[in-house]
Amino acid sequence: MMKLFPWFASSRLAELAAQTPASRDRYVDFLRAFSITVVVIGHWIITVVLIGHSGLKVLSAVGLISGTWVATWVLQVMPLFFFVGGFSNLVTLDSFKRRGEPVSAFLRTRAVRLLKPTSIFLGVWFFIFVLLTVLFKGNARPARASILVLGPLWFLGVYLIVTLVAPLMRELHRRYHVWVPVILVVLTILVDLFRFRLNIPTVRSMNIAFVWLFAHQLGFFYADGSLQRMPKWAHVAMTLGGLAVLVALTNIGVYPKSMVGTGMGDLCRLLNLYASPVYPESVVGTGLEQVSNMNPPTVCIVVLTCWLVGAAMLLRDPLNRWLARQRPWMTVILANSMIMTLYLWHLTAYAIASMLFYLIGFGCKAVGTPLWWLQRLVWIVVSAIILMGILCIFARFERPARRKKP
Repeated sequence: MMKLFPWFASSRLAELAAQTPASRDRYVDFLRAFSITVVVIGHWIITVVLIGHSGLKVLSAVGLISGTWVATWVLQVMPLFFFVGGFSNLVTLDSFKRRGEPVSAFLRTRAVRLLKPTSIFLGVWFFIFVLLTVLFKGNARPARASILVLGPLWFLGVYLIVTLVAPLMRELHRRYHVWVPVILVVLTILVDLFRFRLNIPTVRSMNIAFVWLFAHQLGFFYADGSLQRMPKWAHVAMTLGGLAVLVALTNIGVYPKSMVGTGMGDLCRLLNLYASPVYPESVVGTGLEQVSNMNPPTVCIVVLTCWLVGAAMLLRDPLNRWLARQRPWMTVILANSMIMTLYLWHLTAYAIASMLFYLIGFGCKAVGTPLWWLQRLVWIVVSAIILMGILCIFARFERPARRKKP
């Protein structure tokens, strides 16, 4: 795979791997690459695109195939990315402070790292949107459909806000330590009570901040060594306790079992991409849920974060031994060098694959059948090939300029 990216030769990767200081926590880099990779493949698996005479339908396989919600308890790994972000932001803030650099320098560095590849992505898609509008004048659906690939931007917007308040959260962590995540959990529960018990839905968006700040704050405890110093039984309790509470919460009749949204047609309805907002029963299964645990997040995502972080801590030692080997570590370095580009463009690759399959009449509408699962494999492989081509073009812009040796 490394040969596909000529700007990042194996010799350069080997050089970076050899220069890795012993103090670097390789596991954090692995978790970052792992979480985004799982998100990408997960989107390719669960996103079902149906194109017919009535227009475009974007559905979730989790809402169509009974029992697949179980997989979301393992594969909804976005909390791990915020957890890793918390670690990275605290370590970087401390590093800037030791060098005597202001907080503004940290914020500028982080913002540029996020916004540079994002601005390129938006620029390309703005051009495509204008082109589609001109080519399909009088039919706005193709142009509107292109907006669906902008889905990844919600996460980047939230992550940018969390990063901007990281200096404040760092000071709160230094002063109040464990009380910060405790208060964030309490606030999340209060928002859910107002939303579900008192029927005041307007407060639900507040959990976007509370839930993701909680995951981010746990990363501070990993950065300062608190999580590592916990005994193994505490990590086991964190893992099993999180799962037990998640089972309890999703069986009280308030929260859905899926940790991802299953009503993926909402955006299509908003954009008027197809005529009827009601899915025919022949297409939609019984798993389509009216409430999402992710949009906005509920206390279930807090509990999910606890079990995922606990499991990550239990796997840390064996995976660190694996990452000490050169080849796995080189692969992690390569993945992290294009992590933003990978995330931003993966739905674009999927959209191109979907259009190609539509043109050749490839696809099984009987979602969940053995044939459909076999075709999913083809869908994923083709999307991956297209994404690799996109990475060859755009990933270079994500990496900082390499300084020339004097």
